[in-house]
Amino acid sequence: MVENKAVHEWLIGTNPWTEYNTRINLLGQKKDEPEVLEAKREMLAHPLVINLLQDINKWPWCGLKRHNDANHPLHKLVFLADLGLTREEKAIATVGEKIFRCQSDEGAFQLPIQIPKAFGGNDQEQLTWMLCDTPSLLYTLIKFGWEKDSRVKKALRHLAGLQQENGWLCTVSPTLGKFRGPGRKDDPCPYATLISLKALITHPEYYKSKISIKGAEVLLTLWEQRKERKPYLFGMGTDFCKLKAPYIWYDILHIASVLTQLDWLKKDERVNDMMDIIRVKANEQKLFTAESIWNAWKEWDFGQKKIPSPWITYLFYLTEKGII
Repeated sequence: MVENKAVHEWLIGTNPWTEYNTRINLLGQKKDEPEVLEAKREMLAHPLVINLLQDINKWPWCGLKRHNDANHPLHKLVFLADLGLTREEKAIATVGEKIFRCQSDEGAFQLPIQIPKAFGGNDQEQLTWMLCDTPSLLYTLIKFGWEKDSRVKKALRHLAGLQQENGWLCTVSPTLGKFRGPGRKDDPCPYATLISLKALITHPEYYKSKISIKGAEVLLTLWEQRKERKPYLFGMGTDFCKLKAPYIWYDILHIASVLTQLDWLKKDERVNDMMDIIRVKANEQKLFTAESIWNAWKEWDFGQKKIPSPWITYLFYLTEKGII
């Protein structure tokens, strides 16, 4: 990685969430330094962040109908975790306890889900879990600071136990019967594998486990075979390679952000191949612009495709930080 002072200075001068995370994660400043505290104060006081905090606490959440519904509180919760918020914030502590109360007997955290009749459901909301959603809840609880909680550890054991030889398959709660996504039942679900690995490596007990090593290799194998395979309709073509934020679905920056955290992959050619594809998208100032957007996030800096996005630029340099 080539350090770029000009980029760092630009990031600090953009918006409070980018400044806060740049200071901590790119510049290595401590959380109790005056500049960092001020950036966090401004971030928490920003109307866009306040709206997110209000939305995630409208519990029970509306039933999730599409796993990539960018406006759903689940994805807002994940983004708040990525912004660096913790259970020290009252709104986070409140929603965290609500999620804990919805833990299934087997260990997975549940949320309201509504499966349309057209996809084999009954159009009724029910509290349940699917492997394309519950790992994201677990990820946020770890990031928010509950990594030592026994309920989190129970969920981690359950998630790890669901892994098969070829990754995580399309798996749902026993309460949903034989329901599954549109794919071959023996194929790994690329998205479920991505977010399951993401949740596990966030916890120190699983970071370098055999389960995490195997999960990463599954994703890299799918990358190698991207021209021949498209399990569960998750392709790796033109749209997959477009830069997009926040991390809601299956795309190149999302996958790279997970794989580059793994120190045993620092010199892996496949990971570097992904990074090279992303790297050339920078402009002359080494800044990055969104190539695709979620309409629900159009008010944010990454919700447009005309000028460089501070947050996407930050995400790239954070991702690149793990690459030699």
